[in-house]
Amino acid sequence: MKQIYVVGTADTKGEELAYLATCIKAAGGAVVRVDVGIREPQTPVDVRADAVAVCHPDGAGAVLASGDRGTAVEAMGIAFARFLVERQDIAGVIGIGGGGGTSIITAGMRQLPLGLPKIMVSTLASGDVAPFVDVSDILMMPSVTDMAGLNRLSRVILHNAAQAITAMARRPAEVTASKPALGLTMFGVTTPAVSAIVERLRADYDCLVFHATGTGGRAMEKLADSELISGVLDVTTTEVCDLLFGGVLPATSDRFGAIARKGLPYVGSVGALDMVNFWAPETVPERYTGRLFYRHNPNVTLMRTTSAECAQIGRWIGDKLNLCHGPVRLLIPEKGVSALDIEGGPFFDPQADAALFAALEATVKPTVSRRIIRLPLHINDPDFAEAAVAAYRDIANP
Repeated sequence: MKQIYVVGTADTKGEELAYLATCIKAAGGAVVRVDVGIREPQTPVDVRADAVAVCHPDGAGAVLASGDRGTAVEAMGIAFARFLVERQDIAGVIGIGGGGGTSIITAGMRQLPLGLPKIMVSTLASGDVAPFVDVSDILMMPSVTDMAGLNRLSRVILHNAAQAITAMARRPAEVTASKPALGLTMFGVTTPAVSAIVERLRADYDCLVFHATGTGGRAMEKLADSELISGVLDVTTTEVCDLLFGGVLPATSDRFGAIARKGLPYVGSVGALDMVNFWAPETVPERYTGRLFYRHNPNVTLMRTTSAECAQIGRWIGDKLNLCHGPVRLLIPEKGVSALDIEGGPFFDPQADAALFAALEATVKPTVSRRIIRLPLHINDPDFAEAAVAAYRDIANP
């Protein structure tokens, strides 16, 4: 039977944890109380902290034997994440905590599939929650008061949270599967290409377009890992530039990782690999003084990638694609990779593009299922969209 996991540091938040579990039971939910504290719990729990800590790659001692609180919190977060992903009976997860508890519990929640109910009642929920939520669908709920024992307000907040998680768990959304879902990446400078691709595919596919701003690529790959998309048209891989050269919209080192893990049909390209993103001009690192810049707007400054940087990008992407054993097609638009990289445009640099293309061709290992396709087109040409659609249909319906 699916159950609601109620999680907290029972050594410091025992009273609140017990009350929350009671509210969920009263609302009709089945409960598993999980302790992620370091010391003895103040309230009965169903899963003790040592049973969570043993899931750490280095064993329970890496969590519970540490004399440093920060180290212990980080280690418990790793252990809790591994604990959660091994469970098969989760209907939803609700956590309570201050700074440490929020860090531990959301580390686990972020590893769960999108769509599985997740609520974090936290003293930090009214601030910048990006480090806790990242690209997941965690619902952050402010506790308003600190968690130092129950009071008239905290009882109401926890009661409401209990009602919410119970309703979510008991009435999951119906997933319509009339059309398979596709993930696509887009930037302003590749919008014509992606819009044309979507227009040609929307009759047969549910097209989910992600803005390639770092979080966009991670969100798309999170969907891939959660098996919520059936393929990827990754036309805009620009987040790699920011990862390698210190831009403000970077991918992580796991970019393309979900494609490799899941073996999804993948059509990629080199969209916007001509640029690194920074904020206002004064935020550009001093080491880039004298480079070619384009002022996208008062708050966004774009820097043209050089031939050497393009070669590095090509090798990095090529190495990642070599790990993908599903069907892969990488399209190279020979006449430019963005709206700025076009004849007469501010970032037009055929030499830099050639370095990118050569590095990709030298690095990617062709196989029956993995191919590079050169096209005598600009990335935003209508014929490029046609070629991308044809390539996807070819590998999705062999």
